[in-house]
Amino acid sequence: MSTHDDLRDIALNEFAVAGYSGTSLQRIAEIAGLSKSSVLYHYDSKEALLEAAIGPAIDQMKSIVDSIGGSLLDADRRGVFIEQFVDFLLQHRLEVHMFINQGPGLEDVPVIDRANDLVVHLSTFFSSAVSNTEDHLRFGIALGGAAYVLSAKQEYSLEAPPVDEVRAALVTIVSELLAPLSTTPSARSTAN
Repeated sequence: MSTHDDLRDIALNEFAVAGYSGTSLQRIAEIAGLSKSSVLYHYDSKEALLEAAIGPAIDQMKSIVDSIGGSLLDADRRGVFIEQFVDFLLQHRLEVHMFINQGPGLEDVPVIDRANDLVVHLSTFFSSAVSNTEDHLRFGIALGGAAYVLSAKQEYSLEAPPVDEVRAALVTIVSELLAPLSTTPSARSTAN
């Protein structure tokens, strides 16, 4: 890996552990064994480093969301989305952890604003695809709950289960939660 990539990874870890506000460029430089000016050579600000650290994950989730279109009404397509969503969560635990725990306090930071816009887009899509309060809550609990569980530190567990076991369990649970969806008349007509 390059210094550029190393700095991004160090920053992501520090932002997730100490918080964006609690992490300085000096701290990132110390961990990397570099001077602060070396960090600034690669990233012109802490905000640019945050963008580099979580921006690719936001772009990936946007691609997943854009690919669903009106397809959540079809069980097979919904299954593909669920698998992609779970894989995303497993791949980007630190980014999701940071966004869930710090996003509300980092408004007006462009990369966080992009993430918030994506969450609103996803929520709006789900709201238009279902017909009742119970199904609205199903989406929130299934997707938000999965995101929270995977991003939270699980200090109570001495030994984490294997990733493939966690993936299979999450896909099953989220699929079961979303299986009984009923759709709005307008969502049904766009699905046909």
